[in-house]
Amino acid sequence: MASVRKVIIAPEFASYPQDWHFSPGVDTGAFVFFSGITGVRPDKTVADVPSVQFRDAFRFAEMHLEAAGVGFEHIVDLTTYHVDLRRHLADFVAVKDEFIKEPFPTWTAVGVSELITPGTLLELRIVAKRD
Repeated sequence: MASVRKVIIAPEFASYPQDWHFSPGVDTGAFVFFSGITGVRPDKTVADVPSVQFRDAFRFAEMHLEAAGVGFEHIVDLTTYHVDLRRHLADFVAVKDEFIKEPFPTWTAVGVSELITPGTLLELRIVAKRD
């Protein structure tokens, strides 16, 4: 049996496969796997307020989820990568709670020294499961 694999690309990020050589999302039928999502774009300046960047990351995630026909309620696993994890954790959790509701997915938070775009404080890695 051949595996089903469909690339998911939110219209706002249509250039990413060509520019960065990766798929923003891959739909396997039951699960949708999303590449790291940040709150900044390479052609934009980074927000000075961490919570603004965190909220934008979740808004961009929402665009990707919608392109796959799923929503935040379908997330089963969330991995977050943070620059200055402890410094910004309370702000991040407050923003995360605006988007992620019960039943909560699994969540792993990882502190890192830097992310791909200078000034980026957060990257989201999401796995969603279709009902």
